[in-house]
Amino acid sequence: MRIRVIDVLELNAAGLSSDEILEEMPDLEREDLQAALSYAAQKFGHPILATA
Repeated sequence: MRIRVIDVLELNAAGLSSDEILEEMPDLEREDLQAALSYAAQKFGHPILATA
């Protein structure tokens, strides 16, 4: 299965609910949606620099 994280995020950003995304992409499971959000949060997070 090759569904890009960005595809899941774009559907979510367009206002589709998790249930609607799962209907649109029947190969996905609810855990896949959570994994996509978690990956995006880690990938696009910013580093926090500590000052001494």
